[in-house]
Amino acid sequence: MTNTKNNETVLVLGATGKTGSRVAQRLTDLGIDVRKASRPVFDWDDRSTWTAAVTGIGAAYLTYYPDLAFPGAAEAIRDFSKLAVDHGVRRLVLLSGCGEEEAVVSEQGVRDSGAEWTVVRASWFAQNFSEHFLLEPVLAGEIVLPAGAVTEPFIDVEDIVDVVVTALTTDGHGGEVYELTGPRLLGFADVAAEIGKASGRDVRYVPVSAAEFAAGAAEQGVPEEEIEGLTDLFTRILDGRNSSLTGDVERVLGRPAKDFSEYAAKAVATGAWNR
Repeated sequence: MTNTKNNETVLVLGATGKTGSRVAQRLTDLGIDVRKASRPVFDWDDRSTWTAAVTGIGAAYLTYYPDLAFPGAAEAIRDFSKLAVDHGVRRLVLLSGCGEEEAVVSEQGVRDSGAEWTVVRASWFAQNFSEHFLLEPVLAGEIVLPAGAVTEPFIDVEDIVDVVVTALTTDGHGGEVYELTGPRLLGFADVAAEIGKASGRDVRYVPVSAAEFAAGAAEQGVPEEEIEGLTDLFTRILDGRNSSLTGDVERVLGRPAKDFSEYAAKAVATGAWNR
């Protein structure tokens, strides 16, 4: 049972994204009125779209594209959060990233907003390999990243969504920072092996330098401004700083985080790697 107030509408930013689309659907399934906001209706770079998004809203899920660590994110989160509270929004849940110093700066805008806030810091999404920029590399059989032999606590997006929906709809999560990880550490070579085992595909991990990664991204048509930000982010974050596990998924949900093998089996079942 949820504690969301009757007839309260929940705003979901990034409602077409990996977490936003699932959060919106989960809330709808709970019988909660949802306002979905994504470009062009809502645009972080177009402040004229902000007021309509927050008017008549009780709680909001905030995601920032392309990443909270990017230039301009902190100011945008701060100003949007203040606007939201000024328009009566009482609860804010922000998606952040583990190990990102700039993201912590962006989180401060939510903390200072006057709302009941929760920060959900997520480790590397398992779904990046089936729904985002690493899908095509998996299909091509080579995951190319500047990650060396680092290990990561890959998190299933479904776990993130369950935590976010819990924080949006029930009490007791105000002022909390949840660090969400999967239940075990995997290197990218381990990930390639897990995907290969589940899918029957030949998938391997190819470690490269940051410069090689940037050049490859440019060849694939990734915008230059995104390449610079992503390359810098990967170079810094994939240094082992996140090579540890937390129990926050279980602390919030009362069940263990899903293993990468469970994610891979589901991805196969849904045909993600069939092409």
